[in-house]
Amino acid sequence: MALGQYLLVFAGTASLILSPAKAADANRGAELAKRWCASCHVVDGGQKQASADVPPFSAVANRSDFSPEKLAFFLLDPHPKMPNFPLSRNEAGDIAAYIGSLRK
Repeated sequence: MALGQYLLVFAGTASLILSPAKAADANRGAELAKRWCASCHVVDGGQKQASADVPPFSAVANRSDFSPEKLAFFLLDPHPKMPNFPLSRNEAGDIAAYIGSLRK
C-alpha cells in the first residue's frame, strides 16, 4: 500500500474511534427536556408558562451563535444559574439536538 492509502485508512479508522457511539436523538431530548427543563424553560409550543427570567428553548435555538455541540458542552459544565443535573454526554447531546430542531 502507498503512503496515501495508509493515511486514508488511518484517518477513517480514527474518525470511527473518535466519533460518538451514537448519534444524538432529538426525540429523546424532547422527553428529557420536558422532564428536567420545563419547570424553568418553555421547552415546546404547547407549554403555557415557565420562569420569566430564562429564555424559551426556541429563543436559544435561534441565537446566531447557536450550535448543538456548544450547547451540549454547556449543559455538562455546572454553572450557578441552573440546577446541577447529572446529565450523561448522550443526554446532553440529545437535549441539544432537540433544541437545535426548534431552529427556524
